Amino acid sequence: MTAPVAQDATTRVRVPSAPGEVRLPPCTGALRRAFKHPRLMHYNRLAAGVLAGNLAAATAGTTGGWWDARTLSYMALANVALAVIVRNQYVINLFFRVATSAPTHWPLRIRWTLGKVYHFGGLHVGGALAGSLWFCASVAALTAEGADAVVLSVSYAPLLLLATMLVTTLPRIRTPRHDLFERTHRFAGWATLALLWAQAALTGSAVALWVLAGITASVALPWLRLRRVPVGITRPSAHVALLRFNHGETPFAGSSTAVSRSPLLEWHSFANVPAPGEEGFRLTVSRAGDWTGRLIDDAPEKVWVKGITTAGVANIERLFTKVVYVATGSGIGPCLPHLLAQQVPATLVWSTRSPRHTYGDALVDEILAVQSDALIWDTDERGKPDMVRLAYWAYERSGAEAVICISNKKLTWRVVHALESRGIPAYGAIWDS
Repeated sequence: MTAPVAQDATTRVRVPSAPGEVRLPPCTGALRRAFKHPRLMHYNRLAAGVLAGNLAAATAGTTGGWWDARTLSYMALANVALAVIVRNQYVINLFFRVATSAPTHWPLRIRWTLGKVYHFGGLHVGGALAGSLWFCASVAALTAEGADAVVLSVSYAPLLLLATMLVTTLPRIRTPRHDLFERTHRFAGWATLALLWAQAALTGSAVALWVLAGITASVALPWLRLRRVPVGITRPSAHVALLRFNHGETPFAGSSTAVSRSPLLEWHSFANVPAPGEEGFRLTVSRAGDWTGRLIDDAPEKVWVKGITTAGVANIERLFTKVVYVATGSGIGPCLPHLLAQQVPATLVWSTRSPRHTYGDALVDEILAVQSDALIWDTDERGKPDMVRLAYWAYERSGAEAVICISNKKLTWRVVHALESRGIPAYGAIWDS
């Protein structure tokens, strides 16, 4: 039984007057529910799978006595190549294209799993960690084999760089100091790559040189698309800036663009919002830190962009006959291009502070033009709702097959886990960039 309903003044749709009274369905069995827990999400399973495969190879190699410094270095390079290449924008877009090509008449359980394609970052984590361990073993083997001092010097240096990179990935460092994490990975990564080239040249390994060529090309590709472009910025409020681009590129709905004012130091990705039939695109930027605050308060005339527009999590909508988008605050940005494109029937639930005052009448009216039955929950007037129950209410009411949540990390994971543990396909960002 659902809660009593009331008329919503913003969208004229009947909504729960008390979302906390919406009755959720029971959870599934304990075992099935355990596999839906965030600790066992597909991202972590992929990372564990890569590590397990490497452990099996290490065990077999040790038993068979296969290992020498060169073979160990090949294993390290193979894993590093995996870690780098799965982050390539073309590869990411290919992953999404293949996964979302499944027809909607396929069984829901198969499409549910395919929708987890955006967890591919687990391959990056597994490859990076395994590659670092293999490289450590190869340096130890070089030392034991009495390698030349020059070879050892360009072999030990990457160990220090790799250790530094791994330390900055720890949540206690990465979360509060993301800029440090980003810069360490960029500059230490480039330095490590240069040293690996030197090591391969000194040891005369043709295989290593070819693998390094592929890794280098993948790393360099986004930077070859670096350019400084004009941007038009409007501020509906002190909390939000709408960036308008029209430099000859109209990205596909559901993609993202990386933007910077200092290209060597800091990059931020935002969802592209192309309007059907119009050239160019928009980005919705909310005040969420020093960088976004400076962008809103001191609007630049030009910014740097790089790379290839890349598919985002909401592209998995194509796997389903109908979806519910659940967004809070600026989470409307990644949802908006899909709502405007109307490629898949959708229902929107958006909880935010004073939507018209914060984001402007034009944006809200644009949403309502394509989502007349959207539920836009004004938290200033009605307080913060229970988003799990509100998401389930919209899912049940609309007859959707899946829920896509775009919010902060804590709320996204809570909504996704609560729905998935009740047998409802749910998706949301995993913050692995």
